[in-house]
Amino acid sequence: VKDEIISILQNTLKKLAYKKDKIKIKLEKPPSGEMGDFSFPCFPLAADAKKPPGEIAEEIVKTMGRNPWVKKMEAKGGYVNFFIDHQKICEKTIKMVLVKKSQYGWLNKKNERVIIEHTSANPNGPLHVGRARNPIIGDTIVRIFKAAGYTVESQFYLDDLGKQVAILTWGLKNLNETNVKSEKHVDKPDHRAVWFYQKAYKLMDEKPGVAEEINQIVKKSEEGDVETIKTVEKAYRPVLEGIKKTLGRINITVDRYVPESKFVRDKSVEKIVELLKKSKYCKEENGAYYIDLEPFGIHGRNTKFFFLRKDGTTLYATRDIAYHVWKNKKAETLINILGEDHKLESKQVEIALNLLGVKKTPCVIFYSFVSMPGGKMSTRRGRVVFFDDLINECVKRAYVEVKKRRKDLSEEKKWEIAELIGTAAVRYNIVKVQPEKDIVFKWEEALNFEGNAAPFIQYAYARASSILKKNEEDYKNFNPGLLNHESEIKLTLEIAELPLIVKEACETFKPHILTNYLFKLASSFNQFYRDCPVLTEKNKEKRKTRLALVQASKITLNNAMNILGIRAPEEM
Repeated sequence: VKDEIISILQNTLKKLAYKKDKIKIKLEKPPSGEMGDFSFPCFPLAADAKKPPGEIAEEIVKTMGRNPWVKKMEAKGGYVNFFIDHQKICEKTIKMVLVKKSQYGWLNKKNERVIIEHTSANPNGPLHVGRARNPIIGDTIVRIFKAAGYTVESQFYLDDLGKQVAILTWGLKNLNETNVKSEKHVDKPDHRAVWFYQKAYKLMDEKPGVAEEINQIVKKSEEGDVETIKTVEKAYRPVLEGIKKTLGRINITVDRYVPESKFVRDKSVEKIVELLKKSKYCKEENGAYYIDLEPFGIHGRNTKFFFLRKDGTTLYATRDIAYHVWKNKKAETLINILGEDHKLESKQVEIALNLLGVKKTPCVIFYSFVSMPGGKMSTRRGRVVFFDDLINECVKRAYVEVKKRRKDLSEEKKWEIAELIGTAAVRYNIVKVQPEKDIVFKWEEALNFEGNAAPFIQYAYARASSILKKNEEDYKNFNPGLLNHESEIKLTLEIAELPLIVKEACETFKPHILTNYLFKLASSFNQFYRDCPVLTEKNKEKRKTRLALVQASKITLNNAMNILGIRAPEEM
């Protein structure tokens, strides 16, 4: 309906000879139903038309062709307001949801490949809370783009050549259990390994000989020394498996792990270095090479982008350039999820790619870090709250809530539901905040059963499931004309919005749009449940129709939660 209105508007502006090519036609959602369901602001047209917005709005209403979905149009305050035929929308929406089921909300297939790189954490220890947003935002963006019809591959760029894995390798080779602090999560290899890494990092600062041995591991790895590469892989592989296990617990899987050593082995990095050396912006300093970034608007101490050290080894960013050149051949759109501390490096890579004549540079979503009370975290210094600890604590707190509400359940079932609620609470609470804003993770917000949190959404879904379980009446031949209560219409209109929400979240790279939508949808369902009896409704036809609306609500809640990576419990 929205697309049809936009199409008619485009034709109308053409008839009126306005320069519509300069104006992006975008319909707004009015703050009040009294102003319609959609509004078109005429203010951007005023300068070209040399007319006040109010007069333009009146001309559009007079000229615009009718649409069967639009009940009324009005010109008011410089806007064209469109009032949709709610009865038609209700009928079409519920029927569509019941037919499409798990595919409702998904957009038409597009012939476009997208690579989304996320997480890409150093495999030297467990994921920590500070960077918890990366996999959660990344996986949600993956799911949004899939729902929007794109062919998507998620990638984890594996730093298997850098200093971090070299420190871990040295620690595991030269230290033993008695040398390191190893007391928590001993069943998970990433937690065991991090203590060796931290001890080795400390020794590297204290003993120059240790630092030199670690540098040799880095150098030999980049030179392609087979034995060194095997030793490094043996060190980080168990850590990576531990990271995968953590991601799996919050419903995240990665399609492909791309080791940076791949681009050293196939000589891609070597080619990048030679090409960058030929750039007119390339300069040499004490045997090292860098790109002068000042002509590109970067000033101060960050104007030198070193891509080759004086000892002939490359830097992480150099290898990242090779990775992006490779990605360019694999997809039409590239998206990176990066912490805000990577802004400079991301800009360096973008400039280098432009100098190399690479057509596509990545769209980057930068995120601020998650914090817990107690200050900044550091894996190197041991000041850290591990992501596993956050998940475990959330599940334990969810169990307390489940135990309080459901004394009739077995312990196994209580923990099963607590796992669903706790892991969903972590994902939802982190993704509901815009990526660029800071987050202080608060338990009372994450596990709120009454407000904008995962348990509230899950409870609405469980309630819908419970209603349907208690009634086996066939609702397929329902009568949408019986949906006339304000709460019924409001809920159906919320359901109808899911495809628009998916489209907007995809186009704007804003996953929090989906959490806002889910909260509104769950709230509307609860309002409908309070206002409109379902199982106790005496009129059989009306009961059947309301059951159809409950089923459509359940499907839509489930589909939207699925896009957020949240599992839907049948009971709570």
